[in-house]
Amino acid sequence: MPRTLYDKLWDEHHVSKLDTGESLLYIDRHFIHEVTSPQAFEGLQKKNIKPWRLEANIATPDHNVPTERGDAFSTQHIDDEISRIQVVELDKNCNKFGIKQFDISSSHQGIVHVIGPELGYTIPGMTIVCGDSHTSTHGAFGCLAMGIGTSEVEHVLATQTLKISKLKNMNVVFDGTTMPGVTSKDIILYLIKTIGTAGGNGHAIEFSGNYIESISMEARMTICNMAIEAGAKVGLVAPDETTIEYVKKHTFLDEQNLNNAIDYWHSLKSDIDAAFDKEIVIDVSKIKPQVTWGTSPEMAIDYDELIPSNESKNLVLARDYMGIDDNQKLSDLKFDKVFIGSCTNSRIEDLRDAAKVIDGKKISPSIKEAIVVPGSGAVKNIAESEGLDIIFKEAGFIWRDPGCSMCLGMNPDQLEPYERCASTSNRNFEGRQGNLGRTHLMSPAMAAYVAVNGTVGDLS
Repeated sequence: MPRTLYDKLWDEHHVSKLDTGESLLYIDRHFIHEVTSPQAFEGLQKKNIKPWRLEANIATPDHNVPTERGDAFSTQHIDDEISRIQVVELDKNCNKFGIKQFDISSSHQGIVHVIGPELGYTIPGMTIVCGDSHTSTHGAFGCLAMGIGTSEVEHVLATQTLKISKLKNMNVVFDGTTMPGVTSKDIILYLIKTIGTAGGNGHAIEFSGNYIESISMEARMTICNMAIEAGAKVGLVAPDETTIEYVKKHTFLDEQNLNNAIDYWHSLKSDIDAAFDKEIVIDVSKIKPQVTWGTSPEMAIDYDELIPSNESKNLVLARDYMGIDDNQKLSDLKFDKVFIGSCTNSRIEDLRDAAKVIDGKKISPSIKEAIVVPGSGAVKNIAESEGLDIIFKEAGFIWRDPGCSMCLGMNPDQLEPYERCASTSNRNFEGRQGNLGRTHLMSPAMAAYVAVNGTVGDLS
């Protein structure tokens, strides 16, 4: 019987069917950060249980870490008490149980979904979980990757399995060639506005088509990252030569194991006659750069489009929160801050895209603060070796240490009330970047444009 990529990954890792109708799925890799793990480790200790397979677990702090640290920084220098406790507890738990951690002093510390692939811990064909919804990022490698809750973190630590119901299959085909200035961030925002934030509910989305085949692994990671904002639990791209070349550069597998693995990876694709429960075809040549205007990722429009004047309650509330009048264009809005970073857009290609726009220019006098936050120590080092940090700093940007930063209000990088931010992150909910802060999601290139011009505009 023909199977989808998701079906194949499910079948390879299915352990047993439970009386509840759920299944036990074997988990190959478990990424851990400081926010969703303390209670899980506490549960293990109360039950006197040790992690089942230590080498499957990789930890790093990211959500709560300040991104202005310096060489002598330690966890004790974190001012916020809750943030400090969570980072300290991660240290304690990893040391107690013997879990490998790239701690706050490590040169490899960074956002968990950035360091996993670049350090070789994300391998095609794996099942991957983490107590973070954007674990779907790793689906770009042909992994069945998903976010889990704190109780599930404990269950995975203890048993190396996850209780879960099988999802439906959805295929999103992206065909065509993009216009100048259009990036993978624009592609996924366009999908989300097209199908809505509930469009993928109950589904694993496989992304396919000649556009997907043409883009880099980093661009694929951006798209799979935001499959969550499209309502899906899982985003997938079938491994191909682009995938294999990336893994070869980042793997710690020896040659024999790598070659054996590659033979298997070639089988990780949907069969020609595989049936999907839902299929959408999108011509990417018609997509312009996308920018969100409201308080949900689906509230996105073309950068030069009028903001909707629809009087439905949700749209009215969103416009009121965002401080937007009827019949305004996005270019009418004046921005206060710019944030380039997050697990969506903090990789080296993202920083290169932004630096191209910034190079030789200065940030607008209307911009109070513009920050660039690399996704990992490795990204930071590469960027600095290429002189990207100099480009940003000479333009007036602040160059930061790795972390989740202004993606969410869990560290010192936050918006003040009513400040308007051009952000490369993944969510624009009310208060997401700070109390009463106003977030507009966009690509790194468009965020860089905002930094220079004070508002959105034409990137071509």
